[in-house]
Amino acid sequence: MIQVNALGDACPIPVVKTKNAIKELGGSGVVETLVDNEIAVQNLTKMANQKGYRVSSKKLSDRQYQVTMEIGENAADTQTLPTKAEPEACIPDARENTVVVIASATMGEGDPELGRLLMKGYIYALTQLDILPKTLLFYNGGAALTCEGSASLEDLKSLEAQGVQILTCGTCLNHYGLTDRLKVGEVTNMYVIAETMAGAAKIVKP
Repeated sequence: MIQVNALGDACPIPVVKTKNAIKELGGSGVVETLVDNEIAVQNLTKMANQKGYRVSSKKLSDRQYQVTMEIGENAADTQTLPTKAEPEACIPDARENTVVVIASATMGEGDPELGRLLMKGYIYALTQLDILPKTLLFYNGGAALTCEGSASLEDLKSLEAQGVQILTCGTCLNHYGLTDRLKVGEVTNMYVIAETMAGAAKIVKP
């Protein structure tokens, strides 16, 4: 068995690394590849199905997935047949370097109840975009949205599963007594928040 570490690698690197590992087998065997997003899992699964390998995958943690391929006896012969070189096919990473910053549990000014309803609708709308933001930053009153009791938890978990990074200000969680109630994403600090915003191609603040 060969284990491949493709954590943090963008397409097509996980596929390329896995193909190289399969060649190293020199015949039948098992290749296990670790990746950190579902897009990479889909790409590897697609490649395995195209080659006729048995493939399975499982989620090990929030940002770690394992894809296992079982290579048959004829795998080596298949790999060495003279074929036209083809580019690695990748499912597009449906994210762009857009950072959404949410500083309140409500959207806009006026009626707080309406503001909460609008914010819930906005976060749901994010899940339906063809091109997802890369990161969601939550701070000040917005920190409550990633915590137990938030009406947006399922939508945020859906975004995270699609590779969107969700970060909540640790100082804010502590201030509001929410440190132990975080249910989605990770705790971050103001340096990371500043660095993420500075490196963004676009910042959106609803």
